[in-house]
Amino acid sequence: MKEICTVVLASRHEGKLVELRELLSGLGATFVAARDLGIHDSHGREPTLLEEAAIGKATDVSRATGLIALAEESGLEVDALGGRPGVRSTRYAHERATDAENNAALLRDLEDVQEGDRGARFRSVLALASPWNDAPVWAEGICEGRIARAPRGGGGFGYEPLFVLDDLGGRSLAELTAEEREAVNPRARAARTMRQRMEEVLTALVRDAERLVR
Repeated sequence: MKEICTVVLASRHEGKLVELRELLSGLGATFVAARDLGIHDSHGREPTLLEEAAIGKATDVSRATGLIALAEESGLEVDALGGRPGVRSTRYAHERATDAENNAALLRDLEDVQEGDRGARFRSVLALASPWNDAPVWAEGICEGRIARAPRGGGGFGYEPLFVLDDLGGRSLAELTAEEREAVNPRARAARTMRQRMEEVLTALVRDAERLVR
């Protein structure tokens, strides 16, 4: 498909950047990382909801670049921890935590929690903001599971090696095949809905451009 426009991906996580490019390929958009344009995270009031975080990030990057921006926020909500780490999932251990440090901190906090109380849900929220539209759009994907006692599998990133799905034989997200991951991964679920909304935004963009050159 002919490239229609540039979309800025508002994420610092290399794994997310790679996955989002794959999930949203074929839309007629060139995806660039915000960091490659010299755009970095703002340090305003910390949001409390994933939706708020994703919409705020996409809006800030769109305003800073004058381009369409797409942001993703994933949160692991653990029942035994009252829904934490939630919006702080990437910074659970500390502000500059690695995936391994976050996983280790989560396992420590759940060390004494029994198997039946380790339920969790992995949510992904995608938000799209445009400099020509004051109303960002967002999509959500949810996957229910539980937290394992040790990482499993060599694929995935973030908390995926710890997130177990009983419906798929007790395997973690990081143990699934590419096809299985796409079917249950909350980021993939959110991306399927977001594709439809991005198509609408890009179609409107093309229509407006054609109207201007007539």
